Amino acid sequence: MTTNTQQLATSEYAPEHPARLQWAQLAPEVYKAMVRLDAASRKGIEPKLLELVKIRASQLNHCAFCLDMHTKDALAAGESVERVVQLSAWQESLHFYTEKELAAIELTEAVTVLTDGFVPDEVYAKAAKQFEEAELAQLIAAITVINAWNRFGVTCRLAPGHYTPGSH
Repeated sequence: MTTNTQQLATSEYAPEHPARLQWAQLAPEVYKAMVRLDAASRKGIEPKLLELVKIRASQLNHCAFCLDMHTKDALAAGESVERVVQLSAWQESLHFYTEKELAAIELTEAVTVLTDGFVPDEVYAKAAKQFEEAELAQLIAAITVINAWNRFGVTCRLAPGHYTPGSH
C-alpha cells in the first residue's frame, strides 16, 4: 500500500517544490522557543477549537504546510470533515459552529488580517462574551503563535503532505 505522498510523487501531478530554507535547523534556538511558546499558548483551550483557529489562520495566510498539519490534527482530535471543509466559508455555514467557535473564528480573522488596521471592538466584544478573560488571553496567544508559524512556513516555502498527527 502506498501513501498519498508516494502516489503524488509517481503520478501526473506537479512535482513537490523543495523548501527554500530549513529554518528550524538553521535557527534551532528560535524553533525551540516557538515550540515552547506554542505549548504555552494551548493551555486551557479546547483542542478542537484550537485546531479550527489554526486552520482558519492558515487558510487566510495561505500556509499549505500548516493547513496540512492542523487539518490532520483536527481530524485526529475527532473533528468532522464537514466542519473542516466548511471553515473556509464559515460565514455562509454558521450552523456548523457554536457561538463560542464563531467568536473565536471571527477573532482569528481580525487578528490575522491586521492590514485592515485593528481588531474591531465588536469582534473583540463577541469573543469577550464567549470566553473568560484568562481563556481569551490564551486564545489571543494561540492566534498570534499560529500566525508566526504561518509566516515561517510561507516564507521558507515548507512543503505540505509529510506530517503525521501527533509527531509535533
